Amino acid sequence: MRSMRSTISLWASIHRAGQLMKARILLADDHPRFPEVEAHILEPEFEVVGRVSNGQALFEAAMRLKPDVIVTDISMPVLDGIEAVDRLMGSGCGSRFVFLTVHTDADFVRRCLLTGAFGYVVKSRIASELVPAVREALAGNIFISQHLPHPKET
Repeated sequence: MRSMRSTISLWASIHRAGQLMKARILLADDHPRFPEVEAHILEPEFEVVGRVSNGQALFEAAMRLKPDVIVTDISMPVLDGIEAVDRLMGSGCGSRFVFLTVHTDADFVRRCLLTGAFGYVVKSRIASELVPAVREALAGNIFISQHLPHPKET
Protein backbone atom coordinates (compact mmCIF):
# COMPACT_ATOMS: atom_id res chain seq x y z
CA MET A 1 0.00 0.00 0.00
CA ARG A 2 1.17 3.52 0.79
CA SER A 3 4.33 4.22 2.70
CA MET A 4 4.38 5.68 6.19
CA ARG A 5 6.20 8.67 4.70
CA SER A 6 3.26 9.35 2.35
CA THR A 7 0.79 9.16 5.24
CA ILE A 8 2.85 11.52 7.39
CA SER A 9 3.21 13.90 4.46
CA LEU A 10 -0.55 13.85 3.89
CA TRP A 11 -1.37 14.67 7.51
CA ALA A 12 1.37 17.31 7.61
CA SER A 13 -0.20 19.04 4.63
CA ILE A 14 -3.59 19.03 6.35
CA HIS A 15 -2.15 20.33 9.61
CA ARG A 16 -0.94 23.83 8.75
CA ALA A 17 0.23 26.65 11.02
CA GLY A 18 -0.67 24.74 14.17
CA GLN A 19 -4.32 24.43 13.18
CA LEU A 20 -6.22 21.54 11.74
CA MET A 21 -7.38 22.72 8.31
CA LYS A 22 -9.95 21.24 5.97
CA ALA A 23 -8.57 18.64 3.59
CA ARG A 24 -8.08 20.07 0.09
CA ILE A 25 -10.04 18.39 -2.72
CA LEU A 26 -9.61 18.63 -6.51
CA LEU A 27 -12.58 17.58 -8.67
CA ALA A 28 -12.37 16.18 -12.21
CA ASP A 29 -15.48 15.46 -14.27
CA ASP A 30 -16.43 16.35 -17.85
CA HIS A 31 -20.15 16.58 -17.05
CA PRO A 32 -20.94 20.29 -16.63
CA ARG A 33 -23.12 19.93 -13.51
CA PHE A 34 -21.41 17.16 -11.55
CA PRO A 35 -18.56 19.24 -10.09
CA GLU A 36 -21.18 21.65 -8.69
CA VAL A 37 -23.04 18.77 -7.05
CA GLU A 38 -19.79 17.29 -5.71
CA ALA A 39 -18.67 20.64 -4.29
CA HIS A 40 -22.07 21.18 -2.64
CA ILE A 41 -21.79 17.78 -0.94
CA LEU A 42 -18.12 18.12 0.05
CA GLU A 43 -17.71 21.77 1.04
CA PRO A 44 -19.24 21.67 4.49
CA GLU A 45 -16.39 19.38 5.55
CA PHE A 46 -13.66 19.84 2.93
CA GLU A 47 -12.14 22.66 0.85
CA VAL A 48 -12.62 22.28 -2.92
CA VAL A 49 -9.50 23.85 -4.44
CA GLY A 50 -10.21 23.25 -8.12
CA ARG A 51 -12.46 21.79 -10.78
CA VAL A 52 -11.31 20.45 -14.14
CA SER A 53 -13.06 18.74 -17.03
CA ASN A 54 -10.47 16.43 -18.60
CA GLY A 55 -7.61 14.17 -17.63
CA GLN A 56 -4.81 16.39 -18.93
CA ALA A 57 -6.17 19.37 -16.98
CA LEU A 58 -6.43 17.06 -13.96
CA PHE A 59 -2.76 16.14 -14.24
CA GLU A 60 -1.67 19.77 -14.54
CA ALA A 61 -3.93 21.05 -11.73
CA ALA A 62 -2.94 18.22 -9.37
CA MET A 63 0.77 18.89 -9.87
CA ARG A 64 0.22 22.62 -9.27
CA LEU A 65 -2.33 22.52 -6.42
CA LYS A 66 -1.13 19.38 -4.60
CA PRO A 67 -4.56 18.49 -3.17
CA ASP A 68 -4.99 15.98 -0.37
CA VAL A 69 -7.65 14.06 -2.33
CA ILE A 70 -8.61 13.98 -5.99
CA VAL A 71 -12.15 12.93 -6.89
CA THR A 72 -12.20 11.96 -10.56
CA ASP A 73 -14.50 10.50 -13.16
CA ILE A 74 -13.22 7.69 -15.35
CA SER A 75 -14.64 8.68 -18.75
CA MET A 76 -13.23 12.10 -19.65
CA PRO A 77 -11.81 13.61 -22.84
CA VAL A 78 -8.13 14.08 -23.72
CA LEU A 79 -6.97 11.62 -21.04
CA ASP A 80 -9.33 9.37 -19.09
CA GLY A 81 -9.33 9.34 -15.30
CA ILE A 82 -7.48 6.03 -14.99
CA GLU A 83 -4.68 7.21 -17.30
CA ALA A 84 -4.47 10.54 -15.48
CA VAL A 85 -4.17 8.80 -12.09
CA ASP A 86 -1.52 6.44 -13.48
CA ARG A 87 0.50 9.44 -14.70
CA LEU A 88 0.07 11.28 -11.41
CA MET A 89 1.22 8.25 -9.43
CA GLY A 90 4.23 7.92 -11.73
CA SER A 91 5.05 11.59 -11.17
CA GLY A 92 5.19 11.22 -7.40
CA CYS A 93 1.84 12.85 -6.68
CA GLY A 94 1.01 12.33 -2.98
CA SER A 95 -2.74 12.84 -3.33
CA ARG A 96 -5.26 10.14 -2.50
CA PHE A 97 -7.67 9.21 -5.30
CA VAL A 98 -11.40 8.50 -5.27
CA PHE A 99 -13.12 7.55 -8.51
CA LEU A 100 -16.69 8.83 -8.96
CA THR A 101 -18.27 7.15 -11.97
CA VAL A 102 -21.30 5.59 -13.63
CA HIS A 103 -19.38 2.36 -14.29
CA THR A 104 -20.47 -0.57 -12.12
CA ASP A 105 -18.46 -3.32 -13.79
CA ALA A 106 -16.01 -5.22 -11.56
CA ASP A 107 -13.25 -4.76 -14.17
CA PHE A 108 -13.45 -0.99 -13.73
CA VAL A 109 -13.33 -1.33 -9.94
CA ARG A 110 -10.28 -3.56 -10.23
CA ARG A 111 -8.49 -1.28 -12.72
CA CYS A 112 -9.09 1.77 -10.55
CA LEU A 113 -7.85 0.10 -7.38
CA LEU A 114 -4.76 -1.12 -9.24
CA THR A 115 -3.83 2.53 -9.94
CA GLY A 116 -3.56 3.02 -6.17
CA ALA A 117 -6.98 4.60 -5.68
CA PHE A 118 -8.59 4.47 -2.25
CA GLY A 119 -12.19 4.88 -3.35
CA TYR A 120 -14.72 3.89 -5.97
CA VAL A 121 -18.14 5.56 -5.77
CA VAL A 122 -20.99 5.10 -8.23
CA LYS A 123 -22.57 8.43 -9.19
CA SER A 124 -26.05 7.19 -8.28
CA ARG A 125 -24.80 6.94 -4.66
CA ILE A 126 -23.01 10.30 -4.54
CA ALA A 127 -25.21 11.80 -1.81
CA SER A 128 -24.64 9.00 0.68
CA GLU A 129 -21.16 7.74 -0.22
CA LEU A 130 -18.91 10.53 -1.48
CA VAL A 131 -18.08 12.07 1.90
CA PRO A 132 -17.45 8.68 3.57
CA ALA A 133 -15.24 7.66 0.62
CA VAL A 134 -13.13 10.82 0.97
CA ARG A 135 -12.86 10.31 4.74
CA GLU A 136 -11.73 6.72 4.22
CA ALA A 137 -9.20 7.77 1.58
CA LEU A 138 -7.73 10.32 3.99
CA ALA A 139 -7.50 7.60 6.63
CA GLY A 140 -5.72 5.28 4.19
CA ASN A 141 -8.65 2.87 3.88
CA ILE A 142 -10.32 1.61 0.71
CA PHE A 143 -13.98 2.44 0.11
CA ILE A 144 -16.12 0.77 -2.58
CA SER A 145 -19.76 1.65 -3.24
CA GLN A 146 -22.30 -0.68 -1.71
CA HIS A 147 -23.64 -3.44 -3.91
CA LEU A 148 -20.60 -3.40 -6.18
CA PRO A 149 -18.50 -6.54 -6.42
CA HIS A 150 -15.23 -6.21 -4.53
CA PRO A 151 -12.30 -7.29 -6.72
CA LYS A 152 -11.56 -10.22 -4.38
CA GLU A 153 -15.07 -11.58 -5.00
CA THR A 154 -14.71 -11.73 -8.78
